[in-house]
Amino acid sequence: MQVTDLEIAGLKLMIPPRFEDERGFFSETYSEKALQEAGLPTTFVQDNFSLSTRKGTIRGLHFQRTPHAQAKLVRVNRGRILDIAVDLRRSSPTYGKHVAVELSRQNWAQLYIPAGFAHGFCTLEPDTEVAYKTSSPYAPEYEAGILWSDPSLAIAWPVAAHDVTVSDKDARLPSFANMAIAF
Repeated sequence: MQVTDLEIAGLKLMIPPRFEDERGFFSETYSEKALQEAGLPTTFVQDNFSLSTRKGTIRGLHFQRTPHAQAKLVRVNRGRILDIAVDLRRSSPTYGKHVAVELSRQNWAQLYIPAGFAHGFCTLEPDTEVAYKTSSPYAPEYEAGILWSDPSLAIAWPVAAHDVTVSDKDARLPSFANMAIAF
């Protein structure tokens, strides 16, 4: 598995090999051994899947507070997304900064996001399927988030605000400045 460090410490872009022939391809999309060799001793306990039928759907920016903080391994089965990870680790020199990575079925890349980050994405195609592993189960009482459109985060979303499809819940999330301290 090809592993690349991104500009914020802890974030990794991972590209599993694909073995292609006339039938299509085969790929091992997850290997605990490969993660350990990359220095990521994360154990995943839950798989999640989302289907977004509309281009311009934004999900996020979500995270879980400690003690149920989650590391994630995100990939796209169909379609394309702009995946966003925002550093919420108070002691980090990149606190409040974000990384944006395009994940797609074509590039077969995965984004590893350690605990201590908010996560969200915007679909770049209709009928986009996103699958991700989490290191901690969903715990609604520890669920939190940040408003996707908070200007202080300076995220260059690839869709105009008036064309976004977002849930009511995500539209009511607090700004970064008003977020409860999480990490």
